[in-house]
Amino acid sequence: MSHLEPEAKIFACSQSVYLAEKIAKEYGIPLGKITTSKYSDGEFQPSYEESIRGLRVFIVCSTFPSADNLMELLLMIDAAKRASARHITAVIPYFGWARQDRKDKPRVPIGAKLVANLLDAAGATRVMTMDLHADQIQGFFEKPVDHLFASTIFLPYVKSLGLDNLTIASPDMGGSKRAYAYSKFLESDVVICYKQRKEANIIDTMELIGDVKGKNVILVDDMIDTGGTLAKAADLMIEKGALSVRAICTHAILSGDAYEKIENSKLLELIVTDSIPLKKESKKIRVLSCAPLFAEVMHMVHHNNSISGKFIM
Repeated sequence: MSHLEPEAKIFACSQSVYLAEKIAKEYGIPLGKITTSKYSDGEFQPSYEESIRGLRVFIVCSTFPSADNLMELLLMIDAAKRASARHITAVIPYFGWARQDRKDKPRVPIGAKLVANLLDAAGATRVMTMDLHADQIQGFFEKPVDHLFASTIFLPYVKSLGLDNLTIASPDMGGSKRAYAYSKFLESDVVICYKQRKEANIIDTMELIGDVKGKNVILVDDMIDTGGTLAKAADLMIEKGALSVRAICTHAILSGDAYEKIENSKLLELIVTDSIPLKKESKKIRVLSCAPLFAEVMHMVHHNNSISGKFIM
């Protein structure tokens, strides 16, 4: 190793150890040691149990609720900065608060921008994430952002299914760009669901734009929260004559009764990554790990190599 090239170490927030261990194994180094002191009122303090002076530090932490995950990440970044780490990369497979990317009504915050500011203030020198809810969130940061696409993980699996009459579907108008990108790569048709919400997580009406009769449909989205949209879309497509309906969702939030909705829907299979740990098992849910993708890109970043080859589309 060149004396100009710092050593790399990987650490994890407490709720992301399950993923960081897999990333570290793929990278070829042991996961770094962290201890967390907890006070009786809930306050906590992370501490690095090994020297990181002059090193490149990767801190793996998906910022799904509760807000303790985000706070722990910020504290770990601050601790790394004060311990004289040379580079501090926040590896955030699931970037929480990303749905708050704009003011959609008066007197509301732009949460994604606030989180970007907090990461910058804490001392992160680089951010690595996957399938942001909105691409423009990259512009909220003043530091480099490596925005990875889970299509690198999903597309080989989709091709392995060998489906005839394949059609890619977007569960809403906002995801049409993603659906068109998948369809272009797979040389398939595209359909779009048009939905209207009464309020957050509650769908009022849904209509289908396009023909799915006699088609094997794959719905594509960046996340699945309550599961209401995908379950309703799958049921609608089967009613319209689809042969089968699967769904690809990068981030499996799966809150509330989402598991029950998936189990009771016409979805044949839900394919997700492990950016967020599943709360329970389901015979309909298949998990594809994002650890190899992150480990490879982290290795490329550490050695100052181009990562453009890791983008299938």
